[in-house]
Amino acid sequence: MSNDTGHGHHHDNSHGHRHDSGHAHHHDPADLDWDVMGPLLERNAELSAGQYTEAARWIATLPDAPNVRRVLDIGSGPGVIACLLAEVFPQAEVVAVDGTPALLERTRDRAKRLGLADRVTTLHADLPGELGRAGEADLIWAGNALHHMGDQRAALAGFAGLLRPGGTVALVEGGLQPRHLPRDIGFGRPGLEERLDVVQAEVFEQMRADLPDTKRETENWAALFTSVGLDPQGTRSFLLDLPAPLSDVARDHVIADFARRRAGLGERLDAEDNAVLGRLTDPGDPAGLHRRTDTFLLMARTFHLGRKA
Repeated sequence: MSNDTGHGHHHDNSHGHRHDSGHAHHHDPADLDWDVMGPLLERNAELSAGQYTEAARWIATLPDAPNVRRVLDIGSGPGVIACLLAEVFPQAEVVAVDGTPALLERTRDRAKRLGLADRVTTLHADLPGELGRAGEADLIWAGNALHHMGDQRAALAGFAGLLRPGGTVALVEGGLQPRHLPRDIGFGRPGLEERLDVVQAEVFEQMRADLPDTKRETENWAALFTSVGLDPQGTRSFLLDLPAPLSDVARDHVIADFARRRAGLGERLDAEDNAVLGRLTDPGDPAGLHRRTDTFLLMARTFHLGRKA
């Protein structure tokens, strides 16, 4: 699985409404150039490392937190989060589970570089069908991965079945869509990003509709936990707040994000919004993202926890 571009949830692992962070899901991974997408996903996840670290530490310090010896990162993308989890849970083996070999290779390279190769391993598996091959765990981390599985309740039940007693599932689902620009950027109609959100939500719905065995679920994650025998343990959101002026790395991320959205959503947008996206992604335009001083990155990711008795 991987993290993508235009589904509308923040892909966090790059899987997600807006795929952004490191795990990438797509309709057909074979169509993607992973030499290009891999570094993008890695950089996206690195920008959000603070959010993920804060969330992992929250899990680690809960009053009855499990003794975490084995972690599954489901839909792990390029391994940024898997390595981060290995650092937050220093006694744990972390297994990065993904369906894209090129991303698992990046995970292994990263773990080696960080001195974590003895504790971060990889498993190539098509999800959710091959989930059982991942083995049992004390913590299952699913970052914007569940919504890429047609029958989310059945997939969650599969997670629950792998948990050891006292173990936790951490779902990253929902939150708030990223914002990068003022409402009025000085040209085109104000409110561009809100309109892009509407289009991306349509694309996301189509993605869900096209999944095998897809079933509609009310996205009440606490109720879904209960339905598969897990006890809801709370929900928290973590903010990524990078104010203007952005660092070069963050600016490059925003430019790449807008370029992907222009490529992926352009045919669904009207001529004026298409032209605005063209200007924003033009390196030579003084009002474009390469030169603007008012570009920022603000978003929230929401984590939902469920525990096995």
